[in-house]
Amino acid sequence: MKLVFAGTPEFAQVALARLHTAGFQIPLVLTQPDRPAGRGLKPQASPVKQFAVAHGIDVLQPRSLRLDGKFPDDAAQARERLLAVQPDVMVVAAYGLILPRWVLELPRLGCLNIHASLLPRWRGAAPIHRAIEAGDASTGITIMQMDEGLDTGAMLLVESLPIAADDSTASLHDKLATLGGRLIVEALELAACGGLNPVAQPEAGVTYAHKIDKAEAEIDWALPATQIERRLRAFDPFPGATGRLGGAVLKCWRGRVVPAAAGSAPGTVLEVGADGVVVACGEGALRLTELQKPGGRRLPAAEFLQGHAVTPGTVFETTSA
Repeated sequence: MKLVFAGTPEFAQVALARLHTAGFQIPLVLTQPDRPAGRGLKPQASPVKQFAVAHGIDVLQPRSLRLDGKFPDDAAQARERLLAVQPDVMVVAAYGLILPRWVLELPRLGCLNIHASLLPRWRGAAPIHRAIEAGDASTGITIMQMDEGLDTGAMLLVESLPIAADDSTASLHDKLATLGGRLIVEALELAACGGLNPVAQPEAGVTYAHKIDKAEAEIDWALPATQIERRLRAFDPFPGATGRLGGAVLKCWRGRVVPAAAGSAPGTVLEVGADGVVVACGEGALRLTELQKPGGRRLPAAEFLQGHAVTPGTVFETTSA
């Protein structure tokens, strides 16, 4: 089976590597244009491009695939290359560009998407983050037949995965990337023998995983401690949950929910010790166990406190103050 792969970040690179190892013919990869990154802001190739180049796979980086869009020349070049390749299928994973109808209809078997949720829950851009933030007990991978809607296509393969109590977006991402790589290989093997059975998504249970915004990083201490703790894990590694204490904006990476007597204003530091900094919340309290000061490294609370004094009774301010 001959396929074109479209994807950009590490999540997609894991799937591409699995497909390559499985022996699928991959003559072309589509990925986002190189972006400035690092302290020097030098253009950096995506993980998918890096893998493709290292394995001798042709790479195309159109800025758009819309023939009537802002970059019609890019789209026309992509169309010419895809027509020349004549793929049986296109596999899509976190690509970052909308696929117009001409792309969806070009491969013989259409376009299959590796989506990191149990559709129809968490359609959209940030399904891993939002599943953790919402306190979902499980998530998973859906291999979906793409259509022109936002993650609305028929489901081809689905497998669930429990969300551990200590899972961050980083750790859950890695688990789902591995699962996605395995499932897309299974899906293509079934497709080769006509064994896939598309199932329409149910109308009930649709939720949208809106893109993570840096403005969400600030901790609202008036929320219940359980909700704040989930946000710490959901926003790890990006954008990192933040709180202002003593004029410094600290990143709070990890915490444990602990009981607290009523009466303390949310954001008040209740205890300070080697095992963490206890902060009052709207309900209960949170013991912060991993913190980071501006320009510093992520540190366990005991190490953090050696270089950054925190006093009981101090109150976290808002970062906009």
